Amino acid sequence: MKRKIYDALLRWKNTSGGKTALMIDGARRVGKSYIVSRFAENEYRSHIIIDFGNAPQDILDLFTYDTYDLDFFFAKLSAFYSTLLYRRESLIVFDEVQQYPRARQLIKYLVADGRYDYIETGSLIRLKKNTEDIIIPSEEDHIELFPMDFEEFLWAMGDTATYPLIKECFEKRRPLGQALHRKVMNDFRQYILVGGMPQSVAAYIDGKNFEASDMAKRSILRLYRNDVSKFAAGYEEKVYAVFDEIPSQLAKEKKKYTLSDIDKNARFRAYEDSFIWLDEAMIINRCFNVTDPCSALALSAESGTQKCYMADTGLLITHTFMDRPFTDNELYRAVLFDKLDINEGMIMENIVAQTLRCRGHKLYFYSNYDNLNRENHMEIDFLISIGKKVSPIEVKSSSYRSHSSLDKFRAKFSGKIGESYILYPKDLMIKDGILHLPLYMAMFL
Repeated sequence: MKRKIYDALLRWKNTSGGKTALMIDGARRVGKSYIVSRFAENEYRSHIIIDFGNAPQDILDLFTYDTYDLDFFFAKLSAFYSTLLYRRESLIVFDEVQQYPRARQLIKYLVADGRYDYIETGSLIRLKKNTEDIIIPSEEDHIELFPMDFEEFLWAMGDTATYPLIKECFEKRRPLGQALHRKVMNDFRQYILVGGMPQSVAAYIDGKNFEASDMAKRSILRLYRNDVSKFAAGYEEKVYAVFDEIPSQLAKEKKKYTLSDIDKNARFRAYEDSFIWLDEAMIINRCFNVTDPCSALALSAESGTQKCYMADTGLLITHTFMDRPFTDNELYRAVLFDKLDINEGMIMENIVAQTLRCRGHKLYFYSNYDNLNRENHMEIDFLISIGKKVSPIEVKSSSYRSHSSLDKFRAKFSGKIGESYILYPKDLMIKDGILHLPLYMAMFL
């Protein structure tokens, strides 16, 4: 499958000139190994991929005992993989490098040697457990790989024409028109249900089979749970509790994560490592409340007041019904036929969070409750910085009637905010000074 990260890999190869290694960070099964393998095959004369999740002892011993002599090290590596290595024309890949941090530490010396290019892939690479015994090399460039976005999903479906037209309409602030908008929303609903994990997309496009996609997603969710028991030893029960509670937390009208729903005596400090673990694994997207909506949103972010979205909306839909068969998952029908009720609106909010995160935005929201004066109550789903201004984003259903929180927010912070957006299932329009965008146009914000 075509992925946008391929172009980023090419830019790194052409600009780095072997002066840095590239670290690709992403969730398990997001497609890191696949895209690096394709890149290695297409762009280099030869390559070696070392999978540290399943590396034989001979290779581990090579990294332990033979790195003092790089000539001998490369000779043995070449012989083991039956692959000739060519100066400045070969790539060596350290796949799942978090499983063997010693190899990551060696990057400093391999890059200085200058013979070959190096790409590392991994997840949970910033956790203390995976870094405490090594010196992190400064010779690493970093890039994150997210689930496939809507454009990549369209590519997988064989559609390369729709995205440029949507982008043109967004830039010109022009509606698509009823027929085209209906077609794009149908494609977008499929994307919401299938999600952006390549394994799920591949299962779906072979006959547009939602059940096959659901089976693939269940396999990924089981893998994530296995990773928790393996890599979060000592506090895995808290990680499970936080993870399993995500659908019910998002189903609430106020979607802030409330730990008392897990345990009435729970405190954020006791569960903080669990949120960090899931965030570092790129399984969730954390969205923090800000008290001062200025362009530097991180300065007033409250780490203890947050919403937790799934990093992939397709996985959220399956996770919500993980303990029941696919045929009982009414969310598929609700999304396909635009019948989401107020609680199921979590799906639309989650796909916006996923899209904004993929666009490179950190996630923030604004929530203010005044028990003495209800008129001061307001909650804005997302805030993003654009230049020196903050743009508020509200996610609405197709039948929404008002946007009182957005109106109050715009009045209170008029000097700080730029363009205001409502994302909803209908076509583009400008009303009340607010740009209303179809949900799929979140990818342009």
